Amino acid sequence: MTAELVRGQNHPLPDTRLEIRVSAGHPVLAGATLGDDQGRVPGAEWIAHPGAPSLHGVVVTGEAAAEHRLTVDLEAVPGAVHRVSVLLALPGARGAAGAARFGAVAAPHVVVAGHDGSEIASYTITGLDSESAVVALELYRRQGAWKVRAMGQGYDGGLAALLGDQGLERPADLAAAILETVAPGPAPVAAPPQRVPEAERVCHTAPVTSADAAAGTPAPVTPSPVTPTPVTPTPVAGTGAPVTGGPTPATGTPAPVPSGAAPSGGPIDYSHPRRRAATPAPAAEPRQAPPAPPAPVAGDASGWSMDERLYNQVWGMFEDLARTAAAYRSACEFAESRLDRELDETLSDYRSRVGGANDSARAAARARHDELVERAQAVLDRDLAQLAAESAVVEPALPAAFARWDNPVWHAYRVPAEEPMAVRLGDLHLPERSELRIPMLVRLPLERGLWVDSGRGRSEAAGLLDEVELRRLALDSAVAHTARLLAAHPAGQFAVHAVDAAGAGAAALAPLVESGVLAAPPARGAAGVSAVLEQLTERVDLLQMALRGGAADALPPGLDGARQLLLVHDFPHGFDDRAVTRLRYLADEGPSVGVHLLMVADRQDASAYGPLLDPLWRSLLRLTPVPDDHLADPWVGHAWSYEPPILPPGSAVLRQVLAQVADARR
Repeated sequence: MTAELVRGQNHPLPDTRLEIRVSAGHPVLAGATLGDDQGRVPGAEWIAHPGAPSLHGVVVTGEAAAEHRLTVDLEAVPGAVHRVSVLLALPGARGAAGAARFGAVAAPHVVVAGHDGSEIASYTITGLDSESAVVALELYRRQGAWKVRAMGQGYDGGLAALLGDQGLERPADLAAAILETVAPGPAPVAAPPQRVPEAERVCHTAPVTSADAAAGTPAPVTPSPVTPTPVTPTPVAGTGAPVTGGPTPATGTPAPVPSGAAPSGGPIDYSHPRRRAATPAPAAEPRQAPPAPPAPVAGDASGWSMDERLYNQVWGMFEDLARTAAAYRSACEFAESRLDRELDETLSDYRSRVGGANDSARAAARARHDELVERAQAVLDRDLAQLAAESAVVEPALPAAFARWDNPVWHAYRVPAEEPMAVRLGDLHLPERSELRIPMLVRLPLERGLWVDSGRGRSEAAGLLDEVELRRLALDSAVAHTARLLAAHPAGQFAVHAVDAAGAGAAALAPLVESGVLAAPPARGAAGVSAVLEQLTERVDLLQMALRGGAADALPPGLDGARQLLLVHDFPHGFDDRAVTRLRYLADEGPSVGVHLLMVADRQDASAYGPLLDPLWRSLLRLTPVPDDHLADPWVGHAWSYEPPILPPGSAVLRQVLAQVADARR
């Protein structure tokens, strides 16, 4: 059964030799680009288009047309290619006559079929308006197997914007050159028909339609002047013998008549010499069941090192979870909207109110709705099961910087010799399957500060805790984040300062203080807060002046070259207006020179400052000490539930890691 895809949905490909059929209802240009695992196309030589229709296993048609058939052999594409993007563009968008946007024409329909012609998946590209170019489908490699994803990504800027989005240089010139290959040229002047001698006039039989053939009706005979052309004898199906009675290829004279045939008494063949006997269609091969998805392998992604491959694999899992959930939600929304529309149409038709037709129509509409939802649920369950199997393989293989606190890798932890690509700050999941968690990896060095929210937010879990317990959990979570950042850096390349103005966080800060990993004891009181902020502000000023002036070697000899982290607890207690201004300065300018913030605060506590601190909150990555669905990605609009990193009850792994960091410094 053909899978009807919606935008963002993927489907496994049981075959690597494919035919992609495009029906647009209007002349369009069809092409394909070959990209790496990030979707970037190296150059113009990796684009199949009408001017260069054949490319590394991909063949496209050589003109703009309403119907296209593209062939793809995924085994023939280079190993560096991870994505084959099928694109459509309107030639009229560059100024020629014709439609300039997809919203003015029928929605394009794309079908992916196997080499035997059987349909695998289809996708109708709806929702386009002012776009004049669109990425219709994407064939992508995932864990050694190929899948198809319905994209429907349109571009108002046309083919140039599409090519630019895929990383090509000078996309406007390249798009113009591609569109020029299908530009309409001057119409050819038809040559006058040649006069044909009467002796060479023959009778032609009109084509037999399928209806005529079925009824046994002879086709009408229409005389028409033609010039006889050489005809190669055509084998008759089932016999291997040539059709006789036509002109020979060399002379145009009648071919010799075999013995036993006319005129020696045998039957005369009155069939037209150019009429071929219908060849029976070959029996269709039984379609094999789609192969089972390959067993997941940890590190099965691109990258120079194992850590980079695992990092890319984790983000590939994040993308797959986001897209499969988006496709499921889109299918359910479509089913609901179609059901509402069909029910409204049923109620508006007075004729259906008689004889129970109304009830039958509503039952049929609900059945179609349930069928579509069930199919979407089946696809979701299949994809989630595959992701769960991949997570079960990847999670135990993660290095310490990417691993949960309960991973045994921490018991063999040693201070790294170089900084990793990223650090894990928690987990992410969606309500479709809450037990499937994707590691939340944040790239190093940090691009912005962190804010552990000690307020209640929108979380139900936070609503069950009292204020004191919530603040304690927030500081515990911040200490765990600090330990991870310390553990991810080589010895002496990451220094931590702490501010605890009221001394309320002494118990939670004890692991940092007792292990000796802090640059100085936690600052207390307004004077301590001011001193720490002044020290870090001067550091940011010196480093920025050195970088802007190109005089990095002119820095004071005693200046510590390590990155700095300021852990602020119980903000805004102990902060006056001058301290708040310096804190905002560190949040804005510090990350560019290696000075970062980690704040533990409740935004409501700082409401007395009014909108003054709004830029501060927006510049920080908000984390929570309890599960909360507050993280949103602009890609598909999901609200991701964040799970903070929780230490196993009674575990001493945090102190063991901090002891390793302190020993390496000594």
